[in-house]
Amino acid sequence: MKLSAIAKFITGGYEALLAIPFLGGSIVVFSGYGALGTALLLHVIALIITFVYRTSKTPNIFGIVTNLLAWIPVIGWILHTIAAILLIASAVNDSRKG
Repeated sequence: MKLSAIAKFITGGYEALLAIPFLGGSIVVFSGYGALGTALLLHVIALIITFVYRTSKTPNIFGIVTNLLAWIPVIGWILHTIAAILLIASAVNDSRKG
């Protein structure tokens, strides 16, 4: 399996965790918004990996934008959900190609 697929599965799983209503919000708030910083860092690392493997960059770019806007309660939940779906779908696609 390509490293880019693994990176997208990890970031997609983290986004899915943050997309769980109340639980994800609690993780973000009680971490002092550090969970969003962690997600941002994971997306930047995954984005670099996608450049190396020449796979789709859009899901991780969307994840970066998501984590910059996720402090807005309902918008954050919607964006985390979309990011998780995009990342996991892209990871599946990457794993089938490699």
